[in-house]
Amino acid sequence: MIQNIIDELKNQGIELDAVQLELLKYLNDSFKKNSNFLANFTKKNINKSFYIWGDVGRGKTLITNEFIKKIELEKRVFHYIDFMQDIHESLSKLAGKKNPIDEIAKSLNKKYRIIFIDEFQVEDVADAMIIGNLLNQLIQYGMLIFLTSNAHPNNLYKNGLQRQKFMNSMANIKNSMSIYELKGEKDYRTRSIYKVNNEAAKSFSDNDILDLIKNNFQINTPFKNTLKVNSREFKCNLCSKDILWVSFSNFFSQPTGSKDFKEICKYIDWIFVNDFKKCNENHEDIIRRFISFIDICYRENIKVKFFINNYELDHIYSGTNLQILWNRCLSRLHEMQTIEYLER
Repeated sequence: MIQNIIDELKNQGIELDAVQLELLKYLNDSFKKNSNFLANFTKKNINKSFYIWGDVGRGKTLITNEFIKKIELEKRVFHYIDFMQDIHESLSKLAGKKNPIDEIAKSLNKKYRIIFIDEFQVEDVADAMIIGNLLNQLIQYGMLIFLTSNAHPNNLYKNGLQRQKFMNSMANIKNSMSIYELKGEKDYRTRSIYKVNNEAAKSFSDNDILDLIKNNFQINTPFKNTLKVNSREFKCNLCSKDILWVSFSNFFSQPTGSKDFKEICKYIDWIFVNDFKKCNENHEDIIRRFISFIDICYRENIKVKFFINNYELDHIYSGTNLQILWNRCLSRLHEMQTIEYLER
């Protein structure tokens, strides 16, 4: 199985590093330890589920997904947000019924033997009260569960309301799962995005950018085209969990400010900016907002990808009134495109 996965990934231009290979071997060996795994699949209390955690872009999703593909059982792959959205919809349909979580667990158990929930990260009190109980039910049914996360189970839902209740429900889950840390040093997602051509002559369509995002992130479908921040809504091209894609011409023409940018940086990991236009003294409001945006993103070490079609960053602003501020901003713009900044 291992060699097949390695070969298939090589055909896709992906070569696993030593740390990623170790994870793949670990998953494979864990199944071999239980030679009767498939025969005993429906038995309760078999420690066979997995919680894989580590920094972003290390390959957790890639390796886990490829491994699961090789297991010939009914399966379903979810992003955590999509999974919880489905659960909340099911709860609405079961409103008024006794023990609705039990009903949802039974339904999932009838459909699937394996569930993979990617980017497991509990942030909402309602989700926290649901997910622990639901996972416990599924584990008791003998379902094989894979969870990938950026955080160790002990660090989930930090400072959340009623966290102790959540941690109590997670205690049984931790005892029923093998917890594995993927310690890779390279952020392959960042490097993949960095490699996208930055030459001035290269032109990126909206479809090109959307494909880049889809190839590197799992996003909600349909994704949002509005960004809600500080009780206000702003138009954007895409907003999904920790990703934001905005148009320079549109977004910075809206009445945004430093307070909004600071709030965005609290939860956004990657920002994509396209649709640049040349500005002069007639567009000083746009340039002031953009400079403030860059200053805050730079200070907070937010990853920003710029798609500048047909001309260079240096030519965005040709006025003189803001030249001192712009020169500082321009220096940061160039630095923010380097791999050293993106991996900081």
